[in-house]
Amino acid sequence: MASHEKFSFANLDQLRQKIGDLGVDIGLTSDLSPLQKPVRVGAFVAPNALAVLPMEGCDSQPDGSPSELVERRYQRFAGGGAGLLWWEACAVVEEGKANDLQMMMTKQNVGQFATILTKANGEAARLNGADHRPINVLQLTHSGRYSRPHGHKMIPIAPQHDPLLDPRVGLTPDSPLVSDGYLDDMIGQYAQSAKLAMDAGFDGVDIKACHRYLISELLASHTRQGKYGGCFENRSRFLREVIGAVRRETGSGFLIACRFNAFDAHPYPYGFGGDQENLWRFDPTEPALLTRLLVELGVGLLGNSAGNPYYVYPQVTRPFDLASAGVPLPNEHPLESVARLFAITRAIQKEAGQVPVVGTGFSWLRQFIPFAGAASIASGGCAFVGLGRSSFAYPDAPRDILRTGAMDAQKCCVACSRCTQIMRDHGRTGCVIRDAHIYGPLYTQYREEAMAREAKK
Repeated sequence: MASHEKFSFANLDQLRQKIGDLGVDIGLTSDLSPLQKPVRVGAFVAPNALAVLPMEGCDSQPDGSPSELVERRYQRFAGGGAGLLWWEACAVVEEGKANDLQMMMTKQNVGQFATILTKANGEAARLNGADHRPINVLQLTHSGRYSRPHGHKMIPIAPQHDPLLDPRVGLTPDSPLVSDGYLDDMIGQYAQSAKLAMDAGFDGVDIKACHRYLISELLASHTRQGKYGGCFENRSRFLREVIGAVRRETGSGFLIACRFNAFDAHPYPYGFGGDQENLWRFDPTEPALLTRLLVELGVGLLGNSAGNPYYVYPQVTRPFDLASAGVPLPNEHPLESVARLFAITRAIQKEAGQVPVVGTGFSWLRQFIPFAGAASIASGGCAFVGLGRSSFAYPDAPRDILRTGAMDAQKCCVACSRCTQIMRDHGRTGCVIRDAHIYGPLYTQYREEAMAREAKK
């Protein structure tokens, strides 16, 4: 591993030189045509190979319905020209929200979701052409151990005890775990939420299984007793049964996606996808098995991620220049973090075959994203280039890439972690640098409030 460094590349040659010096596997190409090609996803066709990853704003109405900020965000994402819009985490039950203002679709507000979806598609057509219609996938979630549905107090719903994570959410060794009966009931809740999403006009739903939320942790619940823990068959049971229930509720034409953690970077027996002796070594055995299983179950779109953005190794998920408060700088170069994510995605895409996988880890590369993304697609490493934090900062990047073959360096995400910091501080989030007139004051407000709460402890 090399030492951590901030982004400092003035041109592609400098980036290529550093990649060579580090000996990491990151391809670059000036042929950007792979980004322009349509991508078939189940019964749908995305007009290009650029995707907006699910970026939560923590800014819906208290009942989960879309706010003005939510509508603004998706108008900007849709107008930006991406071929796939992977909408943010939408809670399936109130107690499973990660924050007070997490998105949540109900029978009472489904019409509001239909309205903003129609507006988003209209904006995509207005700015990118009448035939430009992105695929819209809504991410369904239960926050599990990170549930905080009201106020600032965590109310964790954890499937297993974890000596590293339990103290961070207020769990003790004798705190009760979520019951099998509760999990049984949640299967139907996912199916109901998927039906509402279909009624609202979404093309599909993602059964979220990443970043240590409920399903992600169930996949790693080696120490849990009963039908949802222990062996791989049991640990994957809940996800498999949710997929089956969603399919029965929505029919064959509706797209089911799954964004899952392929590598937790968390010690055995509390993590998934890692070597039992070395938490930093990716073991593809179970992630490959899970990928094949998802494909067999009819999942038509996959996204993979890694790590836990709310623990002490957020670079595993989101390589950065500057850390959030209390997070140490990693003992690796950000390009090593990027290369790890690329390698994991390649492994998943290989197992997925013709089912497209959305790549991740691109944002740190800034204006050089197109060159790495095109190379990843051309080599079979992924089918879509996923833009996460980059989309907060630069929502119209896909249109610039497709029309001009370049990104504007002055509009790119600078990996400052401030969007993550706002979430950690329990606030509404976006890009503090490129969207400063809205999120600059919010960043200051929530930082001050969080520090005041900490001072009272």
